[in-house]
Amino acid sequence: MSIVKVIEVIAESEKSWDDAAKNAIKEASKSIKNIKSIYVENMEAKVDDNKIIKYRINAKISFVLKKR
Repeated sequence: MSIVKVIEVIAESEKSWDDAAKNAIKEASKSIKNIKSIYVENMEAKVDDNKIIKYRINAKISFVLKKR
C-alpha cells in the first residue's frame, strides 16, 4: 500500500505562472522524492508601473512516501 503526502507551497517567477509552478517543483525536489503532481490553487501577480513584475502561485505538491 502506498501513502501519498501533500504539502502546500508558495512560489514565484518573473516570467510566468507556469515558470512559478516549475520553480515550486524544482525547489521541493531538493528535499522531497517521488513527486507525483502539483495542484495550483491560487494565482496572483505583483504589478508595478502597470506591468506585471512577479507571478505568484499557491500550490499543493503530492508525493509518495516510501515503504520502510
